Amino acid sequence: MTPQTVVIADYDFGDVDIERAIIEDAGLRLAAADCKTEDDVIEAARDADAIIAQYATVGARTVDAFTRCKVIARYGTGVDIVDVDAATRRGILVTNVPNDWCQNEVADHAMALLLAAARKICRYDRATRTGTWRWQSGEPIHRLQGRTLGLLAFGAIAQAVAVRAHAFGMLVIAHDPYMSPQDVAAHGAQPASFDELLERSDYLVIQAPLTKQTHHLIGEPELRRMKPTSILVNTARGPIVSDDALYAALKGGWIAGAGLDDIEEEPAKLRDWEPVNPLFGLDNVIITPHAAYYSDEAIRTVRDFAAHEVARVLTGTPPLSPVNAAQLAIVHPGPS
Repeated sequence: MTPQTVVIADYDFGDVDIERAIIEDAGLRLAAADCKTEDDVIEAARDADAIIAQYATVGARTVDAFTRCKVIARYGTGVDIVDVDAATRRGILVTNVPNDWCQNEVADHAMALLLAAARKICRYDRATRTGTWRWQSGEPIHRLQGRTLGLLAFGAIAQAVAVRAHAFGMLVIAHDPYMSPQDVAAHGAQPASFDELLERSDYLVIQAPLTKQTHHLIGEPELRRMKPTSILVNTARGPIVSDDALYAALKGGWIAGAGLDDIEEEPAKLRDWEPVNPLFGLDNVIITPHAAYYSDEAIRTVRDFAAHEVARVLTGTPPLSPVNAAQLAIVHPGPS
């Protein structure tokens, strides 16, 4: 009997040894690809029994091309690269990795970007390397204690950011339309409306998921309402912020600086990407390559979990972190 096949649509870990050991130990076959487009995914995984994806888009067209796929597993927590509704219609499970796999890493990275931008670390470093040894090369710098840190979304990672911000003596406010004001307060932040978040925050940290509602949620109108001394930090998905609007804001002095862990075009999803984004030409923005989640320990965890989810589903065991199990039960009810 031919073993069921698992296709890793894309990965940037250097190898798939961890996944191979788990998949083959379950009696399954593994194939790895380097997909950048939906056509690539269709070609590599049309007849696969399961897909694991890191950055590659698994949209409705791809899902409809699958002939026997039972599960789509995401390396990570966000599932914006997968058309979950299309998968549900086809009876395909979608799984992710609960965000505690990188909760501390992302919270640390958000604070690192905030601190580096607020304390002008990169500007000082560039100046000293070219022979300018003056504290004035970073001015103006403002004291962190007593400043207001605003959080857009207040899930587990944002709550971890709040804990770190409190240690620096900051006042923390948060806006999350899916949490009650009482829950926000119970987790260490003052509840705020979206308008209040924009207008009050000295540092605004974005930790929201990318959805149709949050795409370009931060654009020109929102940036113009922020303080001219404020700093924007995005450790969520790049497309939540309009790059064009952010460039205008940083160039025009609407805000003072930014720390970004991703940019709108999401370079890891593109083949032959070139750094032509105008944001790279500004010295009041710090950009990291979607690395907030990274630590050796976190990478090991996410690879292990995603591979085990696929193995569980294909061997008849329920997954630990299904995204659409409830919807599947409604759309494809089992026998009564």
